Amino acid sequence: MTIKLARFFMPAVLVVSVAALAQNAALPAAPSAAANNAAGPVATSATGTRMGTINVEQAIFATNEGQRDFEVLSKKLEPKQNELKGMNDEVESLKKQLNTQGEKLNDESRGTLVKQIEQKQKSLERSVQDARDDAQNQQNEIAQRILQKMGPMIVKYADGNGFGVIIDTSNPWPNGPVLWAGPAVDITRPVVDLYNAQSGVPAPVRPAAAKPTTPAAKPATTPAAPKPPGTQPK
Repeated sequence: MTIKLARFFMPAVLVVSVAALAQNAALPAAPSAAANNAAGPVATSATGTRMGTINVEQAIFATNEGQRDFEVLSKKLEPKQNELKGMNDEVESLKKQLNTQGEKLNDESRGTLVKQIEQKQKSLERSVQDARDDAQNQQNEIAQRILQKMGPMIVKYADGNGFGVIIDTSNPWPNGPVLWAGPAVDITRPVVDLYNAQSGVPAPVRPAAAKPTTPAAKPATTPAAPKPPGTQPK
């Protein structure tokens, strides 16, 4: 069995359980005075009637702080990913050796090789699981920290814009509660913009795309002057 290393190290969409985060960082419906002082003015009661949606998971990753911190974590996990790749390559090499030389080996040598493969395979699987758990925990720590600061902002934005209910759409239907919602009621982008403005974290700098090279223009040629009528060519 080949271990798919790339599936658990910082994929394009990281697996963060918003439901699990909410247990420790629930969005406050009526924050205390201390929370209000720490996070700025937050509504204590919802008076709006509009219904809105927000993809909390997407919002966390879209913030400048989230992009920065998840990128740092990705680089931090690279050595472990390379280590596991080396272990996986070793197992695959031994399997290839067994497939190509197995019939030529005596029973004892073949049995030793099979046992070696089994031991290294089990060690790899344990290491993969440990690495996956560690990566997940560190990802959730970042997401939970951002969510704790984002919660009061969601409430503040919703109250200031006439929303009475905000539903999280991080889990698509049928796993989530929303079958369909139009973009007009989605507040994910405005909340991200509000978070970025208050966090003061600059947008990550992306490497500039290489400009395509254009062939050098050929020098313009001056057309020959027309010869007068009746002139014989030389």
